[in-house]
Amino acid sequence: MSAGSNQKHPSSPTPFGTRCFGKQSPIVLNIDLPIQHPFDAQGIFSFLEARAIAGVETTDLSQKDRLIYARTLMFPSGPGAIRLIARNYGSASWVLKAQLELHNLRDQAAAIFRIRRLLNLDADSSAIDLNLSRDPALEASILRTPGIRVPGAVDPHELVIRAIIGQQISVKAARTHLSRLVAQAGAAYTSSFTGLDRIFPAPADIIETVHDPGADLPLDPDRVLKLPRRSISTLRSAAIALQSGELEVGFESNPQLLRESLLRTPGIGPWTAAYLAMRVLGDPDAWMRSDVALVSGAVRLGILEPQTSKSASHRLLEEYARRWSPWRSYASMHLWQAASG
Repeated sequence: MSAGSNQKHPSSPTPFGTRCFGKQSPIVLNIDLPIQHPFDAQGIFSFLEARAIAGVETTDLSQKDRLIYARTLMFPSGPGAIRLIARNYGSASWVLKAQLELHNLRDQAAAIFRIRRLLNLDADSSAIDLNLSRDPALEASILRTPGIRVPGAVDPHELVIRAIIGQQISVKAARTHLSRLVAQAGAAYTSSFTGLDRIFPAPADIIETVHDPGADLPLDPDRVLKLPRRSISTLRSAAIALQSGELEVGFESNPQLLRESLLRTPGIGPWTAAYLAMRVLGDPDAWMRSDVALVSGAVRLGILEPQTSKSASHRLLEEYARRWSPWRSYASMHLWQAASG
């Protein structure tokens, strides 16, 4: 995702009939990635680490000056993987390198495009920080964390599935459910990057693996996702809509049409629609109303009084957040950071 970026998305992935990828020797390219500074590498790598799905993603943040994130993904010509290494050599600036594991050189442009979207590398962070710091409530947070980024996406369909599974449960719980789903429905993949051995399942794989819970029968105790009936139904409905093309979610989707389409999908509400607009489309001004963590962060930053009722807090914060437009997505990252601190 990028603020003000006009970069176009290379063609979408094509489906593959086999369930095991990566047997042939891949091409590994080493790429230097330019960054708009300041860049909060620690923040965005930590965000990805907290949500990393076993087999699909790995991270190593054990060294503060050397951060690593790797994952598998589908490119237009087939499966592959990326490994990102952010280094800090004692200055305020980060150096970012990428290793691309490809089975077709034509996928290089798609890989770089998705990395830049994922890490929000093209955001004009200095301008964003300047605008948001005009609010005294955010000034200290911006001084602590200059160049905060809004994580993007490498696969729009994948993020829809992740967002639905993550509705109304903790990040840790969502990660557990997603790891189980990937283990059951994800295609096997052989990678030269340690820890990567699965491809995130496509909608067709999810439809086949996650069975209809039915309206009256008891839930199967051995079901792949130990989620409530309604959540499973929502997931299947979305996967079916994505597979058929009824629900079109892409990097270049029309923001208004996408929100309307998402809200027509049973079980998807305004929060999920805003979250997907923020991460898939790169909407810099998305607002996730009724987000408990945003309220918690606002209390910590002194924007809301702790004793304010739940309903009033959401209403007051939404009204207050209008002053952050058109950068409410970035302000949200500061509130989320405050909530977790």
